[in-house]
Amino acid sequence: MAPLDSARRRQGNPSRRLAVLLTTIAAALVVLPGAALAAPVGQQLAAADQALLDGVRLAGLWEMPAGQMAAEKGQSQVVREVGAEIARQHEELDRLTVEAANKLGATIPNSPSAQQQVWLTEMKNATGAQFDQIFVTRLRVAHGSILPVVTAVRGSTRNDVIRDLANATNKFVSDHMLMLESTGLVRYAELPPAVLPAPGDDGLIAAASANTGPQVGISNTLIWVIFLGAIGTGGFLSYRLLRR
Repeated sequence: MAPLDSARRRQGNPSRRLAVLLTTIAAALVVLPGAALAAPVGQQLAAADQALLDGVRLAGLWEMPAGQMAAEKGQSQVVREVGAEIARQHEELDRLTVEAANKLGATIPNSPSAQQQVWLTEMKNATGAQFDQIFVTRLRVAHGSILPVVTAVRGSTRNDVIRDLANATNKFVSDHMLMLESTGLVRYAELPPAVLPAPGDDGLIAAASANTGPQVGISNTLIWVIFLGAIGTGGFLSYRLLRR
């Protein structure tokens, strides 16, 4: 069963080097898909539905403390305000995610991934303008990574609870991207490229149009490839960006 309480702030172990960054991304490929367990008989979740629960929960587990840090130590007033609002909204989204998981009998993560802990440690160790840039860059990349997952699941889920969560998540993510962009610190030219599915039976469009069988027409592999592929690419590019 999912935990009854929403997430509290957690901190990761110190690490700054690219080797650790790439290692934790690789570890996430193993940890994230296995972070959730199957729902009880009678409420079996489609793989894509579970992926949404896991992805939204993980986002909140690190973006809440990241936003709180920004509210406390951001150099510019706009970063402090954006951080406070993102943290506040993620508390609400986390509550909705926990409620959805409880309704569905699903197990969801209780701590940030290794990669997310690295990002939190990076922010903890930064100050001034450097902190502001790291905060905006990391969160903007993360929101851009999860948005296609939310959209894909929203387009084909057959579960009313998941559909409601996807609707709420889509609004929060879009609003957060606008907030982050309002800081003037987003470097658009260096954002990671979009990760699009290949055409064919496993593509999102084909899967959605063929969604007539007993299972939801988006594979678990495709969802996680989109999500983790975008995070991995974004993590590497933002590492290069921030090390300049």
